[in-house]
Amino acid sequence: MQRYFVNLKNDNKFILSLDDTYHITKVMRMNIGDLIEVVCSEKVYITEIVELKPNCIVEIKEEKIEYNELDVKVCVCQSLVKESKMDLILQKSTELGAYSFIPLKVKNSIIKGSESDFSKKVNRWQRIVKEASEQSKRNLIPLVYNVKTIKEIGDMDYDLKILCTVNELSTTLKNILQKRKNCGTMIIVVGPEGGFTSEEEQYLINKGFLSTSLGNLVLRTETASLCCLSMINYEFER
Repeated sequence: MQRYFVNLKNDNKFILSLDDTYHITKVMRMNIGDLIEVVCSEKVYITEIVELKPNCIVEIKEEKIEYNELDVKVCVCQSLVKESKMDLILQKSTELGAYSFIPLKVKNSIIKGSESDFSKKVNRWQRIVKEASEQSKRNLIPLVYNVKTIKEIGDMDYDLKILCTVNELSTTLKNILQKRKNCGTMIIVVGPEGGFTSEEEQYLINKGFLSTSLGNLVLRTETASLCCLSMINYEFER
């Protein structure tokens, strides 16, 4: 059953956005009387379409008891990469349960741009994670933050702060996760294709980030975050 997200409940009904209405009518070819899932405030409802124009309006038939989120809230802090790779990271990381995303601007980032350019990108990225959340039956849509710098993420508050690096061999993500299963929030920082500078890595380490290895193999930046989330899913699965 197709899933959509809404922000507000109006008595026993939901009004969907114009974009979702277009998807329902033109892509899914649904009609009045068809059933869809609607998520509001992380609760899932089985609803019936009662109106289609101008906005799709659905009526609640029952609440569905379902919660498909990780027990730990994981923020993926991904250094800026080419558009196609960023899209892949956002989509697949959402499918793997990421709670939020921080696009990170560092010295070796390939993607450059003004604040207005990045604002447009963030809006587009937010749409990508929304669609991925619907497809993967999430109870929430991850938040995509505005682009930040190394110094801005240094003081952010998380129970566990991981810096993925090829310069660390002894401290593995597997060992860290097995010892810290009681953490509620976590941030994973992944470098760009050219890697972090030694100064950037040292700054984060001084700010409490754990320099962490993902294994003996050198992974592409678009693979690293997915590897981390796969390991987190395994360790924290119910």
